[in-house]
Amino acid sequence: MSDQAAVQTTNTSRTRTLTGRVTSNKMQKTVTVLVEHKVKHPVYGKYVVQSKKYHAHTDAQYNEGDIVEIQEGRPVSKTKSWYVSRLLTAAKVV
Repeated sequence: MSDQAAVQTTNTSRTRTLTGRVTSNKMQKTVTVLVEHKVKHPVYGKYVVQSKKYHAHTDAQYNEGDIVEIQEGRPVSKTKSWYVSRLLTAAKVV
């Protein structure tokens, strides 16, 4: 009986990670990240791109167009509860 209780308590929830594109870096220690994903329409069967913007906390400087990975964490402010974990691809300057 105690073995089952020990197994259940060791299971921890994983933090959510998302990949998106930086769309704004005008705030201090905050970037806006656009996360897009494809969803199949239930009636027509066509794939539709849905997107959502997240405010993510960062101490490093990221440019618009950078592809970053964000990770969910404790809330920093009213709208900011995500943290930039790493840079995947830097934006190309044209």
